[in-house]
Amino acid sequence: MSTNQQPINTNNKKNNEEEIDLGSLFVIIGKGFSNFFNFIGNIFKGFFHVLISILIFFKTNSVKISIAAIIGLVPGLYFEIMKEKTYTSSLLVQPNFKSASQLYNNVNYYNDLVEQKDTLGLETAFKLDKETAASLKKFTIEPVKNESDIITAYNEFALDTATLSRYEFDDFKKSFRVLDYKIHAIRVVSGKNDVFEKLDEIILSSVLENKYFNRVKELSNENLNRTDSLLRQNLEQVDVMRKVYMEVMLAEANKQESSGTNIDLGGGKRASNELDLFNTNRFLNEELTDIVSEKYNSYEVINIISNFQPIGSEVGGIIQSPAFKLPLLGSLLMILVLVFLNINKYLGNYKK
Repeated sequence: MSTNQQPINTNNKKNNEEEIDLGSLFVIIGKGFSNFFNFIGNIFKGFFHVLISILIFFKTNSVKISIAAIIGLVPGLYFEIMKEKTYTSSLLVQPNFKSASQLYNNVNYYNDLVEQKDTLGLETAFKLDKETAASLKKFTIEPVKNESDIITAYNEFALDTATLSRYEFDDFKKSFRVLDYKIHAIRVVSGKNDVFEKLDEIILSSVLENKYFNRVKELSNENLNRTDSLLRQNLEQVDVMRKVYMEVMLAEANKQESSGTNIDLGGGKRASNELDLFNTNRFLNEELTDIVSEKYNSYEVINIISNFQPIGSEVGGIIQSPAFKLPLLGSLLMILVLVFLNINKYLGNYKK
């Protein structure tokens, strides 16, 4: 009997060991989940503790912070009342034939006159009276940055495939200059709100009257007109050839119907020729569209997209106002002082 019971006991022992192993595994998994959720809970507790500490700090020191804001408000209101109102207006332009460099030089020159308080130079340059010239405060020019300008320039550059293999888009983008953007904004700030309409012609005239740029414009327009004429002639020729092919195909189709036979030994070739002519026609139309667009954009040395507004808009706003900035600055300084004092107190207690 004892020999028969031994295997049974062995099997029971193995089953018990497997149950113990599974139980240990579940305990380990349970502890893992518990630790994970405790970790997440501690993060939320820490965040909540920091938030409450900040709120307590502001509640405890609200009077001090408010006093600092009021102290900053007094000079802020004074400066707000005493400051001179200024107005601004913008001119949007598209320089052609690499004339952006000259335009930037001109605008910077006018701004230099303002910074040097050269009222006589401004009077002479813009043909203004002394009071109006003295009201001019600032001239700036900057590009209207557009990612598509970089992509378009890169695609044109990519026509040179040999260079493209050594020059990636990121490298091209890094080398893209401010002057390479298509549209630029000229901004003027003045103490008068009705002076801007008199400025645009003077600012642009030195570029528009430049002999070099005008000569380049004439040559460019001549080439574009020549290309436009040639494309139109080619289109007419293609249209004539397509018309001839259509007449031939219709005539042969009528012969086949009258003779009662469907044998066509050259139809495939004619269809291929017709497709080639169609593709050529489409290509020429696309080229002509591009030329017309280029003629429109390059008709002048500088294209004016938007003139100066006759009446400028007031510079500033609540955020730019001293009555807002100084109270905010006073509050921030007080907060920094209080934080420093609390840290210093904590470090003192930490040593003890």
